Parts: sequence; C-alpha cells; structure tokens
Amino acid sequence: MTPYIQAEQISKRYADFMLFENISFTIFKDQKVALIAKNGAGKTTLMEILAGNDTPDDGKIIQTKDVRIGYLRQAPDLNPSLTVLEQALQSENPTMQVVRDFEAAIKHNQQNEIERLSARMDELHAWDFDVKVKQILSQLKIDNFDQLVGELSGGQQKRLALANVLVNEPDLLMLDEPTNHLDLEMIEWLENYLEKTNCTLFMVTHDRYFLDRVCNEIIEIDQNQVYSYQGNYSYYLEKRQERIEQQQASTEKAQNLLRTELDWMRRMPKARSHKAKYRVDQFYELKEKAGYKRRDDSIDLNIASSRMGSKILELEHVSKAYGDLKLIEDFTYKFSRFEKVGIVGKNGTGKSTFLNVITGAIQADSGTVEIGQTIKIGYYRQEGIAFRETDKVIDVVKNIAEVIQFEDGNKMTASQLLTRFLFPPETQYNTIDKLSGGERRRLYLCTILMQNPNFLILDEPTNDLDIMTLNVLEDYLAVFDGCVIIVSHDRYFMDKIVDHLFVFNGNGKIKDFPGNYTIYRNSVEEEEKQEKAEAAASAPKAVSEKPKKQSQKLTFNEKREFEQLEQDLDRLEREKASLEKIMNSGELSPEELLQKSQRYSSLTDELDEKELRWLELSEKI
Repeated sequence: MTPYIQAEQISKRYADFMLFENISFTIFKDQKVALIAKNGAGKTTLMEILAGNDTPDDGKIIQTKDVRIGYLRQAPDLNPSLTVLEQALQSENPTMQVVRDFEAAIKHNQQNEIERLSARMDELHAWDFDVKVKQILSQLKIDNFDQLVGELSGGQQKRLALANVLVNEPDLLMLDEPTNHLDLEMIEWLENYLEKTNCTLFMVTHDRYFLDRVCNEIIEIDQNQVYSYQGNYSYYLEKRQERIEQQQASTEKAQNLLRTELDWMRRMPKARSHKAKYRVDQFYELKEKAGYKRRDDSIDLNIASSRMGSKILELEHVSKAYGDLKLIEDFTYKFSRFEKVGIVGKNGTGKSTFLNVITGAIQADSGTVEIGQTIKIGYYRQEGIAFRETDKVIDVVKNIAEVIQFEDGNKMTASQLLTRFLFPPETQYNTIDKLSGGERRRLYLCTILMQNPNFLILDEPTNDLDIMTLNVLEDYLAVFDGCVIIVSHDRYFMDKIVDHLFVFNGNGKIKDFPGNYTIYRNSVEEEEKQEKAEAAASAPKAVSEKPKKQSQKLTFNEKREFEQLEQDLDRLEREKASLEKIMNSGELSPEELLQKSQRYSSLTDELDEKELRWLELSEKI
C-alpha cells in the first residue's frame, strides 16, 4: 500500500485547551477514511494541518511527493468577482488552465486565441474535461455559468467549491462536512460519485448513511488520542464499544491490584533492594493506570415541554406564491398530538417558506393558519442566530433568562443549564469567538430548548453537530412530549424520528406520505421501476381485444397508508376512551369540561374520516 500522507506524533493546543496529543496515523492510496470526534476536539484543525494550511505544535506531517490534494473547507474561500465557470476552473492543473483560457476566449470572442487553444485542447484531450466540468456543476444544481460568485447564496458557494474540488480529480480528496447545504437528491448523487471514484478520500461528516456506504476506515479522536477502525460506521460502533469496555475492565483490574501494592508500599522498610525499587516503579505506573477516568461527556436534554391543549396547529386552504412561482397551493392539514413530521423536497420548492408561514414570519396569500393557545413554538433556524463574538457563553443564556423555570416546577440557573449542554463552568466565561461551529450550534439549541417549547420546528438541525450530540438529540426527540417538524438532509436522522413526510414536489404541490425517508425513497424507486416495466411491456393492442380489468391490489403507498391508518385508529380510540373516562369522572371544572367536549367532538370526526378511508383500502386486500 502506498502511503499518501502520514501524521507522526503530532500535537495541537488551542490556548489552554489540548485538542490532540502525540497522535499518529497514515492515509494510504485507495482508502476512504472518515474522521469522527466530538465538537471542539479539533477535526477541522487536523484537516487544516494535513492540507498544509496550519502546523502542529509538535510532530510532523510527511506527504508523498507529487500527491495532489483537493481540499473542501467548511467555509470555502472563493473570489466574488469571478463567474461560476471561472471559479470552477481555478486550478494549477495544466488541462484545467487550457479549458479556462478557452472559455475566456469564447466569452470575449477572441478568434485567434480560440483557434490556438482549440489545437491545444486537442493535444490534451481536454474537450471531455470541459463537458465534465459543466456536467458536475449542473448535477450540483448550478446552471448559470456566467453568474458572479458574489451573487450566489452560501449554499450555492459551498456547492461551487465542491464542484471545483471534484473536477480537479486530485489523488487525495479531503472534504470537511461536504453534505452541508446539499439537498437529499444531491447527497445521494455525491454518495454514488464517491463510491465509484478511484480517488483516495479523507473526510469529516456527520451523515451516518454516507459513512456506512462510502468509507472503509474510521479514525476517531477521543480523549486527545486517535483510534483506527478498519471498516464502515456500523463496524466502528461495534468495535468502539468493545474498546471502551476493555479500557474499563483494565482500569478496574488495575484498581484491584493497586490495593495489594499499596499495602506492600506501606509495609516496605525504607532500605529497599534493587528488586524492591523495580516494584516501586511498577506501583507508580499501576497507580496512573488505575487512576484513568473516561470523560464520557454526554449532553443532557431531559427538559420537559410545556402542557399542550387539544388544539395544536391547523392550516386551511393555505396558498403562497411569488409571481408565477407557486410554493404552496391549497394546503390543508390539522396536526395531532405527538406528531413528528419530516419535510423533504428539492431546494426551491418552498420548504423554508412553509415553515415561515407556520410561524407567522411570512403571511400566506390565502387560507388560514391557526395555532392553539397552549402551543409554544421553538424554531431552530438553519441560519442560526448571530452571536456577538465578544459575548461570553454564559451571557448568551443570561440574556434570555437568569433562572430557567420548567413546566414541571423545577428551576435551573443559566450556569447549570450550560453544564447540561456540555459547557462546563471553566468554559462558560469564554467568548463566542473561541467556539467551534458545532459548539455554536449546540449553544443555539440550548437557547431554543430552555424556553420549554411543545412544538419544535427544526430547519437543518444536524449541520455542524457531532455524531455523539446527534444521537442524544435523536433520543430526546423520540420521547419528546410534543409535536416536531423537521427539515433535514440527514437521512439517518429523519428515519429515526419522523412518522410521516410532507413531500414538496414543486409547483405548490405537497403530498403527505405515510412513512420515513427510506420507505419513501424505496417507494419512489419501485414506482419508477414499475413505470419502466409497464412502458417496456406495452404494445399496440388489437382493436377487438377487450380492455383488461384494472388490478385492485394496493399500491406501495396505499400499503404504507393502510398500516399508518391502523396505528392512528388505535391511538385515537385510546384517546377517546381516556376522554370519556375523564369527562364522566365529575372532577372537571365547567371550562375544562367544555374543552374536553370540543376535543371529543373533533376526535370523533377524525375517527370517522380515518375509518372510512381504512374501509376503502381494506376492500382492495
């Protein structure tokens, strides 16, 4: 195996905080390696060191001669005065330079240069390269090649930077959070591209499906040390747990042995032999080993939500358009308790507009949006909030509340809350500019949840969060006693949380799909295969042939809907029985009895509607 880049005993400290210490590893040709660590553990710093943009405090980086590195930063550094195509062609690669000069000659109609460069393009076989550049840009939804880079959104700039790295075809491709700002369709395209490409890969990502399907090695930074796992993400999870258990068993064994050695040390006379001195040295080594304590920090999101009444959120015939661009058309939906909805669709189909209409940030063109009196919305925006860089971490929380009063009556100081979110007291007085991107996101999440919402709207919550925090957030949302709407490109996250999807198909059309994202993608693929098969099998029929009776079997989507209806009917029947018991108890005040009666009425209507649809579908079975 050919080593491309080696890290030998490197260490890096940020102010008084040690990121990693004396770590060593090698990236070999054809490996596809993922780097995993908690936020603030130095993932991006390590990437910058390997790319040659930073230096370690100790140790050295050895790069094999002539290995070309392509590096995608989290925040790409682009030239705002260049066009999209000019930026995509920025490279020291001779072929890329000729393609760039040729495109410039065409743009300025320089006939002599066009002729000269055409010959040069022939020599370098660069015509296919020119096509490939434009193809990758188009696949990343960048179609206006003459648009200035400065006019692009942040997400478009990230995609342009990704295109530039890919078209250069480096030997070693380094990607820092490449899936951020990509929609699900583009993530799946990139996943397939990296699976098939022959380049060596080293990347940081929190997308666990991506890790499973693309990577064949995981490197983890944990407790300032580095651990390597020869396998994908699923293998890593299994072996990581084994490693932790072995470390704990070794520590316990050392602690038991230490008791015996400690007793010997106390009884040992002052005049010790050489053999005794050797045992003394072993004692101190044993003491250090027995004193090992794993800092298994885990964020505590056990925060109660506010009480939720019977009326949640109701949308009636809502429409929204900008000129001829329809984003929402005649959409009606009534949310029920504990619903967890995922939103999927291509960029520009109206997902963010839908969230802004719900929260009142944007007014609908027509229709009504009614929010129940007890509903308290917590809106986690994709763009986050603009922290002042000079503010202290604790001041961010104190500006909202000095003491946080929870629905269950418990109280917590700002400092105690921050500690639960993995900001220990010694870091709470650090300024914002010292936080990593993931730590800022975690702080933002803290400011949302501390307000006790019972209806969470999460727009791309997984961006920049480490996998450990994502696992805890998923567990929290799974038992969250309220409603959740999630827009996310993280397929694993969506699959684990949502019950059903709002699929934004464009032109204002929104479809309610009963199932998670993987089920949805499987249904789309199945329908596409079925359509192709039907198209291939179709042939002109004789006039005398009688049309065959259409099959009455359930489609894939109807099967999913039928299964969802059975779950909904069971849940609604239980709620109805509970309401009847409460209403007949005689313990309710007149106001409470009226409220329960209204819910009982709407519940009965909902049951009738779902039972009717269940009967329709059951006749096809």
